[in-house]
Amino acid sequence: MTPRIPTLDIRRFDTDREAFVAELGAAYREWGFAGINGHGIPQAQIDGAYDVFKAFFALPEATKKKYHVAGGGGARGYTAFGVETAKGAQHFDLKEFWHIGREIPDDSKYREVMQPNLWPTEVPGFREHGYGLYQTLDSLGSKVLSALALHIGLPENYFVDKTDYGNSILRPIHYPPITSDDIPNERAGAHEDINLITLLVGASAAGLEVKSSRGEWVPFTSDADTIVVNIGDMLQRLTNHVYPSTTHRVTNPPGEQARKPRYSVPFFLHPNPDFVIDVLPSTVTADNPSRYPEAITAQGYLEERLREIKLK
Repeated sequence: MTPRIPTLDIRRFDTDREAFVAELGAAYREWGFAGINGHGIPQAQIDGAYDVFKAFFALPEATKKKYHVAGGGGARGYTAFGVETAKGAQHFDLKEFWHIGREIPDDSKYREVMQPNLWPTEVPGFREHGYGLYQTLDSLGSKVLSALALHIGLPENYFVDKTDYGNSILRPIHYPPITSDDIPNERAGAHEDINLITLLVGASAAGLEVKSSRGEWVPFTSDADTIVVNIGDMLQRLTNHVYPSTTHRVTNPPGEQARKPRYSVPFFLHPNPDFVIDVLPSTVTADNPSRYPEAITAQGYLEERLREIKLK
C-alpha cells in the first residue's frame, strides 16, 4: 500500500489547537510535506489568478521577454524556458515562470536586495489578481509557521517579526506541452526548496512526487481545495533538520497527457533578508548535534543557492 502524505484542516488550529499542532508537526517531521485544507481561500480568487497567469504565458515570446530583468537572477518579472536547472542536475527544467515579490517602499532598508515588481500591461488585472493571491498566501503561511513554532517549543509569534518583510516570491509557472518522448529533461528535476516553507495552490495536473525517507517516490496530487505546504532548506537549517526539506520533482506525464500544458503557482515564504539563520538551541540534542556551526543571513543563503540553480 502506497504511503499517504497527510492532509489537515487548518481551522483546527483555532478549535483543537494542541492536537492539530501535534499532528501537523508529526507530518512535517516524517514527510516535510502536508496538505492544508479549510484555509478559506475562495476558489474564485485562485481561478482569477490562474486566468491572468495563463493569459501572460500565451503572449508572444518577444512580448514576454520584455519583462526579463538582465542580471536580476530572476528575482522579479519573467524567466524564459530552459534557464532554471535543479541543483546538481545536467538538464534544465521544462518550464518558464514569472516572479512577484513583496511590495515595499522605495526608502526601505531592504530595497537594495528586494527590487520593485514588474507588471505586464498586456494582461488586464494581472497586478490585482497576482498580488492579491500573494498577500493571501503570505497570511496563510504565517499561520502554518505559528503551528510549527509551537510544535518545537517556540512562542506562537516567533516568526512574525522575522518574516514581515520577507523576500517571499509568488511564482506562476507554465510547463509547455512536451512534443518529444525522447528527452532527458523533466518538468522540474528533483530538488529541495530554498526558503522557509512553500505553499502550492491549485496545480492544474498531476506530476508532483515527493521522495519518502525510504527513498520511494510518492505521488501527491491534492484535491482542488487543498494547498500543498512543504518545508524549505532555510527552515531545515534553522531547526537542525527536525523539519526536513524533502526532495521532490514534477515528472513528465505519459503519452497524450504530455501534449497538454501544466500550470502551477507556488508561494515561497522567505524570512527578512537580514534574518540570521542559526540553529535553534532547542533543536540541538545528544542524538541530534548541531549540523551547522556557522550562521548565515537569509540573503546570503539565497544568493548562494541562486548560483547553484543557474539563476545567477
